[in-house]
Amino acid sequence: MNFEDQILFFFSALGAFNGLILSLYFAFLIKTRSKATYFLAALLFVISVRVTKSVFLTFYSGISNSFIQVGLTACLLIGPFLYLYVSEVVNPKPKNSLTWLWHILPISVFMVVIGYFYPYLEYNYLWQRRPNGYLSWLLFGQWLTYIICSIYILKPIIKTVFSKNEKRNGLHFWLVSVVFGVGFIYVAYLTNGYTSYILGALSFSFTFYLLIIIWVFKKKRNTPLFYDNPIKYANKKIEHSKASNLSIQLESLFKKDEIHRNSELKLADVAEKLDIKSHELSQYLNEHVGMSFSNYINSYRVATAEKMLLSNNLLTIQAIGNECGFKSNSTFYTAFKKIKGITPAQFKKAS
Repeated sequence: MNFEDQILFFFSALGAFNGLILSLYFAFLIKTRSKATYFLAALLFVISVRVTKSVFLTFYSGISNSFIQVGLTACLLIGPFLYLYVSEVVNPKPKNSLTWLWHILPISVFMVVIGYFYPYLEYNYLWQRRPNGYLSWLLFGQWLTYIICSIYILKPIIKTVFSKNEKRNGLHFWLVSVVFGVGFIYVAYLTNGYTSYILGALSFSFTFYLLIIIWVFKKKRNTPLFYDNPIKYANKKIEHSKASNLSIQLESLFKKDEIHRNSELKLADVAEKLDIKSHELSQYLNEHVGMSFSNYINSYRVATAEKMLLSNNLLTIQAIGNECGFKSNSTFYTAFKKIKGITPAQFKKAS
């Protein structure tokens, strides 16, 4: 092997090796493990197996045909695990749900059966992209179908990521990066007949380290990239009847009970009182009220402060802010000016 081949081997194999290591990390070592992290681990594992086959077949042509077949059939699981990971993050299923098996078991059985009756050693022409390479075209068609399904699930998130007016977070970027990264690897393998066979492996190394950079960067900002926390809004809207009920309950909590006066009030506290999940409350406020939780709660605090500024001459402006739930005078002034257009002092002077 000459020096140039050694360099190619190193960089193409490096991504596959580290992909295997990281798959073990997500499966067994990460602190917060869930179905989503297991699916991500499985995705990295099957891609790494596929890439490892490509690397050794390129530089060591005497590799076992059985290993070649394992690497080829691993492609049949790349699409399903990508889809399951994206689906689990966007729309988490109950912990005891086994619906994911419908995507894995039939394909696993198919892999075993095809490997037994049409082994690569005797039917290699079926595994190559040529007019009669039926297994190869089936493999790439199935992989592409799952990529398209994953993109469909992420359609609203993709719009958010590429929109200048929408609020984006690290998890949005991560999911879109993973899907398009797998898509990039797919295209590299699909077209390597016109370029170079090793291009697929190199594309994985490039994509792998790009995703690692994104992960490390976002992890420093404490963004949960791999957990099965539901994406805001997910893919389903809150029913009209439920939204109406939430509106009545919220009005009672904030107007009657004045819970906004509690400066320590959090989204989770209100959600608990409403007996719903935090992300459902956040979704309701954004979809039906057009506000984030912080803006919603500040609107009530400012409204209460407005009444007190007009009627109470005993408390200082800062004391009124504290009474209304603001933790500091600066946050009170900022929120009041944002909503009313003037500061509390200007408002009181004008009244």
